[in-house]
Amino acid sequence: MSTKNRPLIIVGVVLIIFFLLIVVAYNNLVKKDEKVKLQWSEVQNTYQRRIDLIPNLVNVVKGGAEFEQNTLRMVTEARAKAISTNASAILSAESFNKQNASQNDLASAASRLIVSVEKYPDIKGTRQFSDLQQQLVGTERRIKFARRDFNEAIADYNSSVKSFPLNIIAGILGFVPRVGFQSDEGAAESVEIIF
Repeated sequence: MSTKNRPLIIVGVVLIIFFLLIVVAYNNLVKKDEKVKLQWSEVQNTYQRRIDLIPNLVNVVKGGAEFEQNTLRMVTEARAKAISTNASAILSAESFNKQNASQNDLASAASRLIVSVEKYPDIKGTRQFSDLQQQLVGTERRIKFARRDFNEAIADYNSSVKSFPLNIIAGILGFVPRVGFQSDEGAAESVEIIF
């Protein structure tokens, strides 16, 4: 090998290494982005389970007592809002926040429904209501874990997008940090239930 060609070979090797670094970084970022999308789909699946379960709970309660129409109306409206926002397949901060807010409203309305049933021991004692209530509790637990897994995927993705030198490649290729679930304002305070 002549000394004349040595600089060209060195430049060629550096370019190949740089190209390979970009390819590996891109594939890594795509993999983590897909993991975020997969975890978001899991959150949406658990939300859909909650949406599907609520009408059964409402029907059992409705059939078991002359129930407060206002509570039932609030649950129905919250469910309709949750259905409309759950349809969004786009994972953006705006759709994420809208869906999170509507699901929080639905969970709150369902909780008020269950608490209100305390006034009606004949409903509370039915096996159907008990089974549905247990399913709802299980669904809320699934939502909690799905949100946790989503946040872990977001954290892993964000650490890659923000770490040097991947942050340079991510910026060039259009990968931006994402936002996960955060606790609502006042979530640390206990909720007082008054009859």
